[in-house]
Amino acid sequence: MANKTVLIVEDEPSVVDLLKFLLEKDGYTTAVAFDGEEALKQVTAARPDLILLDIMLPKIDGYTVQKQLQADEKTANIPTIVLTAKGGMQDMFQFEKNIVAFIEKPFDPKILREKVKEVLNV
Repeated sequence: MANKTVLIVEDEPSVVDLLKFLLEKDGYTTAVAFDGEEALKQVTAARPDLILLDIMLPKIDGYTVQKQLQADEKTANIPTIVLTAKGGMQDMFQFEKNIVAFIEKPFDPKILREKVKEVLNV
């Protein structure tokens, strides 16, 4: 399997640890950003194959991060899974072509892992 990189954009360290554990166990490389500003820098540095994006983030929220990624042709097509504790977020992103899934927290690790595999065609 080609080594795929997943960028985890999440401000809760315990959630980051869980996601890193699950993804690395499945053979993915992970990069982490704890706020929206760092996420935008990491997208350029890590060139991820997939982004797991929390919405409620410090500095720049996930919605704004998504809008900025969409505005740049180099990052506009990176598949993104929105992870959120906030229900009803689908409407905000309904016209975003790169949003491939919404997973509400607390999430089932098995469902998350299956969705990541599906998106990355592993």
